[in-house]
Amino acid sequence: MAQNNALAVFEGKQIRRIWHNEQWYFSVVDVIEALTDSDRPRKYWSDLKIKLIEEGSELSAKIGQLKLPAADGKYYETDCANTETLFRIIQSIPSPKAEPFKRWLAQVGYERIQEIENPELAQKRMKELYKAKGYPDDWIEKRVRGIAIRDELTDEWKKRGVDENKEYAILTAEISQATFGMTPHEYMAFKGLKRENLRDHMNDLELIFTLLGERVTTEITQHKDAKGFAECEDATKEGGEVAGNARKDAEKRIGRTIISSNNYLKLSEKKKKLLEKR
Repeated sequence: MAQNNALAVFEGKQIRRIWHNEQWYFSVVDVIEALTDSDRPRKYWSDLKIKLIEEGSELSAKIGQLKLPAADGKYYETDCANTETLFRIIQSIPSPKAEPFKRWLAQVGYERIQEIENPELAQKRMKELYKAKGYPDDWIEKRVRGIAIRDELTDEWKKRGVDENKEYAILTAEISQATFGMTPHEYMAFKGLKRENLRDHMNDLELIFTLLGERVTTEITQHKDAKGFAECEDATKEGGEVAGNARKDAEKRIGRTIISSNNYLKLSEKKKKLLEKR
């Protein structure tokens, strides 16, 4: 899990967050969706903002526009609030989940302090989260390793002058295109995903070739001492090609495609039905 931004989960609902000015900021729309189960959380938040302004509340001034990842893998400016402001927003939302959510917020803040002091705790908590969702241990190890490899690559891009908000998504799409013949957005559509994290729905081999493409890209970027977006893009294409060629060779040898339309939601449903039959 990246130190600066990550997903948190409250009662099965994913909430985007980012570490900003030494504190967590959470997506207000995600929080509203978690509290209300509304199928139109943006409209709910828009109406609530108008109501708060009419009541003379100064909360709107405390809402920050921070860039968070969307379903298409790109980053967009999103209404975000820190813990203190969220507590005040929650008071305006009639929900039986309000008090449990407040306790959850307090715990999340405490855990972040612990993780800064001991980064291994973040990794441990992430493994526990995946395990609670039913993922097998060997898959979890690959996923955790993949996150570390991804962080190494994005750190390398940052050092070399790549724009974090706009260009990371382009370079990531280049690796995916060369490795699997699809951009992340196309891959999500292929798997029937919307807002979910694509990598959380990859099987073992899909994860392994994703790791290969990103790790080799890091090595090529360092070897060529790439500077700026254009040179990093060249290294990215080469790294993706290495993984793509390796995938195609593996497919010939095992006699089947590695790219799968299955996602974890489908697999979970299958497991559920099998258990019901027993």
